[in-house]
Amino acid sequence: MKIMRRALLGAFIVTAGLGSVAIGSARAADTPTSAAGTKLVTAADVQKAQAAGAVVIDTRIASEYAEEHIAGALNVPYHEKSAKAPDFDASQDEFNLAKLPANKAAPVVLYCNGPSCWKSYKASVTAVKGGYTGVLWYRDGFPDWKAKGLPSE
Repeated sequence: MKIMRRALLGAFIVTAGLGSVAIGSARAADTPTSAAGTKLVTAADVQKAQAAGAVVIDTRIASEYAEEHIAGALNVPYHEKSAKAPDFDASQDEFNLAKLPANKAAPVVLYCNGPSCWKSYKASVTAVKGGYTGVLWYRDGFPDWKAKGLPSE
C-alpha cells in the first residue's frame, strides 16, 4: 500500500487506498496575534511610523537582511534557540537590546518573515520586558511588505 502526504487546507492528509485521515498541521504554529505591551501594526502603519521617525528593526539573520529588507531598516538579528511558543525562554536566545534606541519610549518597529517567523514576536516581547514602551510589532513582516510593492533595498 502506498502512503502519500499532501497539504490540504493547512493539514497533512494521509491517503491510503480509498480513505484519508488528517494527521497534523502543515506548518509550524504561527505566532500569536498579539503580544502584551506591543501594538500590532500593518504595512501602512509601518510607513507612517517610519515617516514620523520610528526606527524599523529587521530581526532576521544578516544574510536575509543583506538580500533585501524594508528601506531604511536596521538589522538587529534575533538568534533563537528557545521553543517557538508564546512562553519561550528568552534566556536561551540572543537579542542585543543595546542596538535599539536609547530612549525606551521611542517608537520601534520589529519585523521578520511573517506570521510563521517567531523572531520579531520574541524580539518584541524581549523589548517590552527590557522596558521599551513604544514597541510596534509588524507580524506580517517582510513577505507582506514585498507583496505590497513597498520600498525595499
